[in-house]
Amino acid sequence: MIVVTGAYGFIGSCLIGFLNEKGITDIIAVDDFSKIEKEPNLVGKQMAQRIEREAFIQWFSENTPSVSFIFHIGARTDTTEFDYSIHEKLNVQYSKDVFNICEKHSIPLVYASSAATYGNGELGYDDHDPSVSFDLKPLNPYGISKNEFDKWVLSSQSVSSQLTEKSSESLTTDNSKTDNLHWFGLKFFNVYGPNEYHKGRMASTIFHFFNQINAQGEVNLFKSHRPDYADGEQMRDFVYVKDVLKVIWFLYHNYEKVESGLYNLGTGKARPFNDLVKNVFKNVGKSLKINYIPTPEDIRDKYQYFTEANMDKLHNEGYDEKFYSLEEGIEDYVQNFLKQNKYY
Repeated sequence: MIVVTGAYGFIGSCLIGFLNEKGITDIIAVDDFSKIEKEPNLVGKQMAQRIEREAFIQWFSENTPSVSFIFHIGARTDTTEFDYSIHEKLNVQYSKDVFNICEKHSIPLVYASSAATYGNGELGYDDHDPSVSFDLKPLNPYGISKNEFDKWVLSSQSVSSQLTEKSSESLTTDNSKTDNLHWFGLKFFNVYGPNEYHKGRMASTIFHFFNQINAQGEVNLFKSHRPDYADGEQMRDFVYVKDVLKVIWFLYHNYEKVESGLYNLGTGKARPFNDLVKNVFKNVGKSLKINYIPTPEDIRDKYQYFTEANMDKLHNEGYDEKFYSLEEGIEDYVQNFLKQNKYY
């Protein structure tokens, strides 16, 4: 059986749909299934069993022989949640519990990390040197929690031998190392796509702009407060969820050949918000109208002006699929999902 945590959410539900397309239905879906607004994400999908998030660790401990792979996608992803104890419980400790069981029984694991770990990017967006994780300064509790788990994993695995002496001493390490465990932490950049209807303010900008255009015929973008960027030219690495699914599928099939570690998951090409908005307008079929508004002062000093994944590491491990361009991804998302209110 394959386990998918976060099964009720955006990427997790898309992953289950993708696995179904590949003929895989022996899936254990894990999440907090009390969030009924997420139920449409799983309608029509085939699974062997649903298990509540709070019951899963015990279930997993008792049923490890039947589990062949774990996709740990579940997390508290709200960047506006500033109670770190919530992130620590769900993103750090829960992930440790999952990882420890995988380690004990050598069950391959793909887990969701985040580009939020890179903070404002002062150290770049390069995933080659694992020791960099110990020097990163995420900008919010969500990013901090993701980075704390990344550091814990690095400190407990054989890859820790590659860490600098300073970094290795910065954490209490787990003395039990396992070279037989195959694990991959994927640093998701700005993922967008179907099945994010439930996410509210945390949904992608494409989702919000689509709705703004239909309701008001215009879009608001933040002004630039830096002389080196024009208004709307702030850049992000926007990656379509279908590319995320293809990368996960690649790791599932090649986990014994690919080196365990942290991997960026973006397109490798940053694009301005102006380009994104223009393409949403184009696919909605309305004339372009952008209002540039001041960035709120409480987030102005933490606002990222540029993110771009260095994707060489994944490509060097053999992943050679072409990524959706921003134009292609927006067209598919708007035309085939948002306009029809469809789910993946």
